[in-house]
Amino acid sequence: MRITDTSDLWWKNAVVYCLDVETYLDWNDDGIGDFAGLAQRIDHLADLGVTCLWLMPFYPTAERDDGYDITDYYGVDPRLGTLGDLVEVVRTADDRGIRVIADLVVNHTSIHHPWFRSARSSKDSPFRDWYVWRADEPPDTSDQVVFPDQEDSLWTRTEETGEWYLHRFYKEQPDLNVANPKVRDEVAKIMGYWLQLGLSGFRVDAVPFFLETQPGDDGHFPEPHEYLRSLRSFLGRRVGDGVLLGEVNLPFEQQLEFFGGSDGDELTMLFDFVGMQALYLSLARGDAGPVSTALTGRPEVSSDSQWATFVRNHDELTLDKLSDDERAEVFAAFGPEERMQLFGRGLRRRLPPMLDGDPRRIRMVYSLMFSLPGTPVLFYGEEIGMGEDLDAKGRLAVRTPMQWTSGRNGGFSLAEPDQLPGPVVDGGFSPEFVNVADQRRDPDSLLSFMKLLVRRYRESPELGWGTFEVLEQPHAAVLAHRCAWGDAALVAVHNLGAEPRSVLLRLPDLAGARLTDLLQEGTTAIEEDGTAEVTLDGYGYRWLRVVREDSRRLL
Repeated sequence: MRITDTSDLWWKNAVVYCLDVETYLDWNDDGIGDFAGLAQRIDHLADLGVTCLWLMPFYPTAERDDGYDITDYYGVDPRLGTLGDLVEVVRTADDRGIRVIADLVVNHTSIHHPWFRSARSSKDSPFRDWYVWRADEPPDTSDQVVFPDQEDSLWTRTEETGEWYLHRFYKEQPDLNVANPKVRDEVAKIMGYWLQLGLSGFRVDAVPFFLETQPGDDGHFPEPHEYLRSLRSFLGRRVGDGVLLGEVNLPFEQQLEFFGGSDGDELTMLFDFVGMQALYLSLARGDAGPVSTALTGRPEVSSDSQWATFVRNHDELTLDKLSDDERAEVFAAFGPEERMQLFGRGLRRRLPPMLDGDPRRIRMVYSLMFSLPGTPVLFYGEEIGMGEDLDAKGRLAVRTPMQWTSGRNGGFSLAEPDQLPGPVVDGGFSPEFVNVADQRRDPDSLLSFMKLLVRRYRESPELGWGTFEVLEQPHAAVLAHRCAWGDAALVAVHNLGAEPRSVLLRLPDLAGARLTDLLQEGTTAIEEDGTAEVTLDGYGYRWLRVVREDSRRLL
């Protein structure tokens, strides 16, 4: 399927916001966030400028993996509310111009899912082939597990039948056998159900694992990418402008395959994990080189496809695509203590504490993210600069309750603290110092700055639609780039170093035009020889709209 009407490509310049209902706002004061609370905060998202809300798993769960071990794909966890509450959130969001997508977690189920309970009970179960089994004792697979601190094998034996089942993640999450046509049909039914209730698509979890039925052998079903194409086609039939946002943490060349190559008929968007990891290496070095190399190395994708940019997601901040030495540099700069690291490959921290709360660096990083070509994705709390709780287990360090006020439990809930999903962040990033209510009243707050970035991004279609090029200039600490679309062009310049810089840009095709700053007052002329000199403070940033004499753009 190819989309030809550009009006359907709403995600090209969307602003995506990811949240966990459980930790966002508790409306009935039982200690757990709920859909009723989220409905009360849709206006916060609309005020921020969010246009797409991504809901982390809200389905019934055994709570082994923070909701990613699902026991029913067609329900809402009763702690969070009802299907009616979810539909009310979708309706309220739609009224504010916000689309809603949800996690599609079909790589595995919970061991408590009725399908697996039946499958493990007997080799004759009708659900036996919905999972992957082996009768012979498996080889050592300890080097392939995703969570090496919790598991030492991809296989676990059941007493009922004496056979082993496959699980890429926790042993409580048996992998579904996507080679089984009945499983593929069920995945389509799951998608169709939630689309019928008003969702605009899905963030697809662990896509490469989803398409593998056996690790390291020839057990893959034929043409896994043909299956992805069929899912994209199904989505298009049910919701013409639906989106599949894929989690594919692979090198660029392999990621391109999951877009569907030049046809762009598989996943709609992919997270740019390579660029994100290069960004942190650049921040650690104060050198724009790594992120510049990553951005120029992005393969060209179909007009029906898009990269998703992000600074922080809900998992560990993975650094697995860096070399050992590069990863060590990032660890030394932003996670020198072992408790700040996870699985030896990533960080369990949020950006503000990593940057010691320096507002210049924090704003520069988000300015850079929003100025890059692609669709920006925010994780809840980023808009106010929330920190992490390093006393929490694993990835829960960054999944703490949202901080709405400076009051009890940060305004998240009136319940007793021990009833919450986890403790509210304390210390310098506690609600006393970081909360929505205070920042809404402060025009100089991070929240106010993020609103400005979102507004300028939405006013600059070339960032989502246009071509991209890195501009040559003499400073290693500076990244200068240009995005152009039609007759519109924007030049962004970011200083990753602490020293002020004067940056000479060469724009020979724009001689005689001027550069008007979109984030502050100021205009810079492009001389007749095509040069323009732009000054930057330490960790400074500029968004510069190209304005020609005959331009009718509104600034």
